[in-house]
Amino acid sequence: MRKCLLALLLTAMVAMPAAAQDKRKAIASFSILADIVRQVGGEHVEVATLVPAGGDGHVYQPSPADARAVAGADILISNGLNFETWLDRLVQASGFKGTRIVASEGIPPRRLKDDGHKHDHDHKPGQKHDHGAADIDPHVWHDLTRMRRYVANIAEGLAKADPQHAEEYRKRAAAYTAQLDALDIWAKAAFDAIPRAQRKAITQHDAFGYLADRYQIEFLAPQGMNTETEASAENVARLVRQIKRERVQALFFENIINPRLIEQIAKEAKVKVGGRLYSDSLSVPGSEAGSEADSFLKLFRVNVERLADAMRRES
Repeated sequence: MRKCLLALLLTAMVAMPAAAQDKRKAIASFSILADIVRQVGGEHVEVATLVPAGGDGHVYQPSPADARAVAGADILISNGLNFETWLDRLVQASGFKGTRIVASEGIPPRRLKDDGHKHDHDHKPGQKHDHGAADIDPHVWHDLTRMRRYVANIAEGLAKADPQHAEEYRKRAAAYTAQLDALDIWAKAAFDAIPRAQRKAITQHDAFGYLADRYQIEFLAPQGMNTETEASAENVARLVRQIKRERVQALFFENIINPRLIEQIAKEAKVKVGGRLYSDSLSVPGSEAGSEADSFLKLFRVNVERLADAMRRES
């Protein structure tokens, strides 16, 4: 009897680590990407995130704990297009030896408009992000047609790292892509129902260029392409005059940036703030926003609904 119990105990001890080892440890650079990796990876991938929900991936400063986490991971997934300028230094410091996946690889990028500056971000003193001399817009997730390749890259990267479950990754990617396609059809119909002259919105900086191109929306931003310094009083005054002249009704703050500037503009232009848009991050669990955008599909739908509602508003 004692031998039988011992045999069962040993079997259980061996089986538990085997089941745990079956999952690949993956780290995604930011919360939107982490959610997509979870959708494609399913039960075979354990996903962690470097930049947490609510964080700004442009100016993130990795910690020693991040280096340890990356060192212990099997797979590292990033957006690319100079979005995570801090990532290569982190990888080098960690000694990471696993599989790297760049989700945007092969996707034709949008070029930022030339305003004489690089597209920098300086949301906090002493922190700056430069998208690079080529002025490439990294926010590809706001164009669902480009996301087909994005999801496929993730699936193929996971398949390479874990050939045993390759077909399952591809099937999950195909099912998720079908959801993205349906969401794109819905969003296009929502904006097509709004006259082109009303498809205008104000955000804090140019993070929604791909969305604008896809659905023929004009986004205006007080800080333009360069958010290294605060918007000048002259630029704000000019924008207020434009809002009044063109009767722009859609003003929004972004979930990763202080809303003070947009609130000031709305007050001076006597226009209601349309609420929060999600640019580079999912909603923070337990926050005021709660679970309204705790997945990429929900994030995209919330953004479209709020933009369309504000654009339909009578001036």
